[in-house]
This record gives sequence, C-alpha cells and structure tokens, in this order.
Amino acid sequence: MPQTKSAKKRVRQTRKRTIRNRQVKSRVKNSIKKFLNLIKEKKLEEAKKELPRLMSIIDSAWSKGVWHKNKAAREKAKIMKKLNQAEKN
Repeated sequence: MPQTKSAKKRVRQTRKRTIRNRQVKSRVKNSIKKFLNLIKEKKLEEAKKELPRLMSIIDSAWSKGVWHKNKAAREKAKIMKKLNQAEKN
C-alpha cells in the first residue's frame, strides 16, 4: 500500500488512466474487427464509408498516448492494404 500522499495520488491516476486506455483500445479493436468483417463479406462500399471513421479512431488512440505513433501507422497501412487487395479481387 502506498504510504506517502504523492504515492496515493499516483495510484489514483494510474487507475483512471488504465480504465481510459482499456476503453480506447477496446474501441479501436472493435472498429478494426467490424471493418475487416465488412471486407470479408465483400461489402466494399460500406467498408469505404467506414474507413474515415476508423482512421479517426486510430488517430485518437495515438493522440491520447494509448498507441505509439508507429503502431497507429502500421495498423492504418495494414487496413489499407487489405482494402486494396479486396478491391482487386
């Protein structure tokens, strides 16, 4: 258990951040799964409409510090690659 006042504050802050980070990560993962399912079901028009929202969610995860900048870029590239491959087929 924390003894000092500052240590107690750190515990409170960590708890708050953990909850927020978990929510953001969950939102991103669910959005990615939804997008990939649209591609899998060959609903490319819906996927294209969903793309800007998904990119925005990924960017917000990066700006809030939940995801690293490179991870966000990597995921966005992976998503675009899947969409482009689906359009070719």
